[in-house]
Amino acid sequence: MSDNYKFFRHDNCEYFPCHKVKDKETFNCLFCYCPLYFLENCGGNKSDFNGVKDCSNCLIPHSKNGYDYIINKIREVNKEKRAKNNLT
Repeated sequence: MSDNYKFFRHDNCEYFPCHKVKDKETFNCLFCYCPLYFLENCGGNKSDFNGVKDCSNCLIPHSKNGYDYIINKIREVNKEKRAKNNLT
């Protein structure tokens, strides 16, 4: 199976690219909204702006390995929750 499902670029989006980047060709739009936003310790380059998480300096979801990072992080968090609730 190919890895094509891990990458999508939406050149026609009015917000493309939504972050300042050097190379638009490798900018991944698959996770337009980061699924890790709800995690306090997402591993990304975030800051706090009056209690609001600001991810504008984070490119993890838009990077070449972003898909793998996000999927692994979700698995890790789910594993921790199962262990905490004795569901392993």
